[in-house]
Amino acid sequence: MEQSWRWFGPDDAITLPEIRQTGAVGIVTALHHVPYGEVWTREEIDRRQRIIGADASLGLHWNVVESLPVAEAVKLGSGDLAPIFANYRQSLVNLARQGVTTVCYNFMPVIDWTRTELAAPLPGGATALRFNAHEYAAFDCFMLQRPGAEAEQTPEVLARARAWMKAASLSDQDRLLATIMAGLPGAYARYDVPGLRGMLDRYAGITPAVLRDHLRRFLQEVVPTAEAEGVRLCIHPDDPPRPLFGLPRIVSNAEDLSFITTAVPSPANGITLCTGSLGAGAANDVPAIAARFAPHVHFAHLRNVAKEADGSFMEADHLGGDTDMVAVMGSLLDEQARRRAGGAAAWRIPFRPDHGHEMHGDAGRRTHPGYPLAGRMRGLAELRGVMHTLARLRALPI
Repeated sequence: MEQSWRWFGPDDAITLPEIRQTGAVGIVTALHHVPYGEVWTREEIDRRQRIIGADASLGLHWNVVESLPVAEAVKLGSGDLAPIFANYRQSLVNLARQGVTTVCYNFMPVIDWTRTELAAPLPGGATALRFNAHEYAAFDCFMLQRPGAEAEQTPEVLARARAWMKAASLSDQDRLLATIMAGLPGAYARYDVPGLRGMLDRYAGITPAVLRDHLRRFLQEVVPTAEAEGVRLCIHPDDPPRPLFGLPRIVSNAEDLSFITTAVPSPANGITLCTGSLGAGAANDVPAIAARFAPHVHFAHLRNVAKEADGSFMEADHLGGDTDMVAVMGSLLDEQARRRAGGAAAWRIPFRPDHGHEMHGDAGRRTHPGYPLAGRMRGLAELRGVMHTLARLRALPI
């Protein structure tokens, strides 16, 4: 498995030499400055590759795109989509011609990953990302004032949400909005409350079935080009894997993944196995999902969460939390061995330590929420130990 690291480009507070010190060699990045729906030119791709490879002694290379964003119009199924699909296909061609052939994307409407707390305290002074069910409900029901939101909450969560809202200052409310928007580290637009209401209005009438149809159309439009160019597309699960703000979510469980991988059958149509996103779903058996869908996994995000009965969850240690990470990595190593035995040239599965606790040395560095240096380095070291141990015990290739 190829040890990788998400890097947000030249403006990232974490430097490429520091990334090499973590043990990672694959760089997971994107051209965040290119507006959604526009073409990633070979010149821009090459410029990023030259930055990554400027110091040959580091041995770093751009191995995964995260993400090549899907324009909101595609998810809405609105307007003239032909130019948008054509631009996406051209971006895939340009990436392939530059040697970057693993492309992660997501199909989450309006917002990306969602948390309500970016610095939940941990013993010893570290902090973690956290999703508090009552704070989410307070935002949805009382700040956003979405019709029907209160009916979606349990009486207990709704009571706590009312209490939070009653005690919250304007700065508390501003912080909560900023925290919810923080899940868009490379997004081209963020929303205030009226702007978010406006986006939600655009999704009125778009059910999960309709959104699935829009995803199917997207796959039909781009997968043939990806397959012809040797590109491996890998959709990222919803985070958390549940409807938010009345928006449908269609990449949340094994049934969804089955639909996606069979909608347009192709080796180019795969998934990003995000154990943290899937792990936040109470009904998801993540090791079973990893074993079942291993042939479709082109990229892995490995992290863990600890869930609570009301739907809240905390990002846990990479080897802690509710998901058996050893079992997950065992499935991925077995799949690698199968691919290698079958003669696949690109048999290694790139993975990265997804998110991490902000720990000693991270404070004040202005890294993206969830993406500190020390916390992710700890996670990568733990995952690397599991990988080497399983490979040695099972006589599997790394």
